[in-house]
Amino acid sequence: MNSKQLMNELKNGGRVYGTLIVSTSPRWPQEVSKLDIDFVFLDAEHMALDRGLLSWMCQTYKAMDLAPIVRIPSPDPYQASMALDGGASGIIAPYIETAEQVKALRAAVKLRPLKGQLARRRAELQGQPSDPAEAELNEYIREYNESNLLIVNIESVPALEALDDILAVDQLDAVLIGPHDLSCSLGVPEQYRHPLFVEAVETIISKARAAGVAAGIHYFFGIDQEIQWAKAGLNLLVHASDMTAFMARMSDEIAEIKQALGDPIRELNNRINI
Repeated sequence: MNSKQLMNELKNGGRVYGTLIVSTSPRWPQEVSKLDIDFVFLDAEHMALDRGLLSWMCQTYKAMDLAPIVRIPSPDPYQASMALDGGASGIIAPYIETAEQVKALRAAVKLRPLKGQLARRRAELQGQPSDPAEAELNEYIREYNESNLLIVNIESVPALEALDDILAVDQLDAVLIGPHDLSCSLGVPEQYRHPLFVEAVETIISKARAAGVAAGIHYFFGIDQEIQWAKAGLNLLVHASDMTAFMARMSDEIAEIKQALGDPIRELNNRINI
């Protein structure tokens, strides 16, 4: 999907599918395009991607009608603007805990190219009748940003406590659950079937969808859970990554060969903390 199609699908409550892409090989986009997915997730928070390389990846996937969604390194409006300037179809802001953070990001994503005092003034006037004298600028901003997605990570107890206020921010397109950080914040690190973690995920899904905001998760730890949560309303599915798919398939095949030849199979630590 291109960014406009992705935006419309989420607004209409449809499910969209993507995966985290780690590989920067020039050959890789061609192979990724053979998957039945709608978008790619590019992570500039946890992965060492410089601005030029990230832009190359965004422009390449966008040209293939796979909307590139970029997680920026920090919840900084200027980082959001840089990612969008580089070709991102939308941004994911990490570790959001207040509505004020979302409002600042909304100005960067939905009011481009305005900045500074003008952007702050426009953001404060959101939802209020506009000055007829500014109609031309209003229409320009609307068209310029109509397919820019604003997504925020919900991955801590303070974010859960502020969730109603966060979801009330106008033009927020989706929330994305960060399972590793959320489990740690809940005091049940990496226990993804613990009742506290499952309850938190279900709460985020139900509240987001009731507010008309898409709900997503980036998940590695059980397809059965992804399916269950999708049936409960989860509609932005970021499944695993190219790296984890490689690890799982290669690990199984090497083990199969070693077992057939009677060679020892080492126990490996496959922990993933993204």
